[in-house]
Amino acid sequence: RRRGSVDAKMARNEEKSGNMFNKFIADKQKALRGGDKERRPYLATECRDLNAADKWRQEILREIGKKVMEIQNAGLGEHRLRDLNDEINKLIREKGHWERQILKLGGPNYAAQGGAGPGGDEGADAGAGDRRGYKYFGAAKQLPGVKALFDRPAKRTVRRTRHQMHKSIDADYYGFRDEEDGVLLREEAEATKILRKRKCDEFDAARARRLAEGGGDGGADADGALGSDRSFVAHVPLPEKEQIEALVLEKKKKDLLAKYASEELQERQGEAKAMLNKS
Repeated sequence: RRRGSVDAKMARNEEKSGNMFNKFIADKQKALRGGDKERRPYLATECRDLNAADKWRQEILREIGKKVMEIQNAGLGEHRLRDLNDEINKLIREKGHWERQILKLGGPNYAAQGGAGPGGDEGADAGAGDRRGYKYFGAAKQLPGVKALFDRPAKRTVRRTRHQMHKSIDADYYGFRDEEDGVLLREEAEATKILRKRKCDEFDAARARRLAEGGGDGGADADGALGSDRSFVAHVPLPEKEQIEALVLEKKKKDLLAKYASEELQERQGEAKAMLNKS
């Protein structure tokens, strides 16, 4: 009986020493980590210190980065992927609360910088979202019902047939009734009047320039106007009427001789003309 009490006492002493050793090790590890870890405030508006608010924002960014890395694994299962995606969206909303509180305390506007501040996430929350602002990350984009949200069907272009195009063509398309209201005729008359006046002004200016240069008024001759007093001057000598008749008669003679006379007679005639110096 006494031996049993001694053993029980020794067991309690060993248990106490073990507890004390465990407590010592735990305190030592806590001291190495920097003491008790402070809990993040539940509401961002409860924090009144700018440095503390920036610290909590950095902590949220680290949590987002870890979960985004974890959600890339498609083998986690559908339920775990959905839970992780919900947690990431919750952290992103919380990050927005802290960024607004930092801006209110006089800090930088991280929202205007795209959420990528010093040591920020820089694309960690760049997921594909739906119209409600809910985002999907990593393997969560391939979940049933989620992929269909982003697979938009290609826009189908329906080409009209020739018959359908001709159904909308009428007389107005060819301009058959453009002159019925008189508007087009009035516009054409005004445009013709303006164009004619412009051309006349250009002609008068050109004639005045020629007169000023001393070249005379050659407008009537250039246009082929009638009533000009100038006589026609030929720079090439023209044959007279008698010369033309003689040439025609000589041509007819040659044709008749070539048709009816023999070659010997033509040679004799050529020799006789040569003796008389006639061509």
